[in-house]
Amino acid sequence: MITLSKSRIAAACVALAAWMPLQSHAGLLDDDEARKAILDLRAKVENLTRELNARIDTKADRSSALDMVNQQEQALSEIAKLRGQVEVLSNELANAQKRQKDLYGDLDERMRKLEPRQVTIDGREAAVDPNEQRAYDAAMALFKGGDYKTAAAALGDFVRRYPASGYAANAQYWLGNAYYALRDYKNAISAQEVVVSQYRDSAKAPDAILNIASCYTELKDIKNAKKALKELVLKYPDSSAAQAAKDRLAVLK
Repeated sequence: MITLSKSRIAAACVALAAWMPLQSHAGLLDDDEARKAILDLRAKVENLTRELNARIDTKADRSSALDMVNQQEQALSEIAKLRGQVEVLSNELANAQKRQKDLYGDLDERMRKLEPRQVTIDGREAAVDPNEQRAYDAAMALFKGGDYKTAAAALGDFVRRYPASGYAANAQYWLGNAYYALRDYKNAISAQEVVVSQYRDSAKAPDAILNIASCYTELKDIKNAKKALKELVLKYPDSSAAQAAKDRLAVLK
């Protein structure tokens, strides 16, 4: 480490250079020669001082430059570390955002599955929730598959669970048909009478009365069979079931 200032070193050099020759030749030189010798020495000292200062400056500049390089390398190292941390955090953020998006998408899909949807039943719009739809479809699949006993149980359960459903009238009607297929005519009549009394505006109501007449016919109760057919013609004269009722009444006469 350099501890002396440039001015002090230069002064020391001048003093040393001036002192040594003068001491050696003090008794030999006259005034002119002494002055010349002093000027020469001063020139040498100045050259030496400049050279020394240049060397000092060069060394100081190199040391300063080296310090700056070291500081720059440290700064670059810190920047690299920070960049790595930023990349890790960015990746974690991207993954978190993807998970959140997937979660919202899954939640939205589940909510849509739970939300009622509009369906058309016998020409009428009705809101039906997914569980209700699945229960009705399952019961009807049993009926269409010919498993009338299990279908009757499923349809009866459906109307108990969903009495206000848009499928309630249909379920009650097919419940009567399931009993009819099982030749349980009394329960078939009871089931169809519910359709007529509770869902009289349903498209299934005329057919329900026609089925009641069929059940009475199977029971050999012609009187009630005719009564049901006449009721059908009176209440729903424009229905296709009413035309079938008229044809049957003509035969029963």
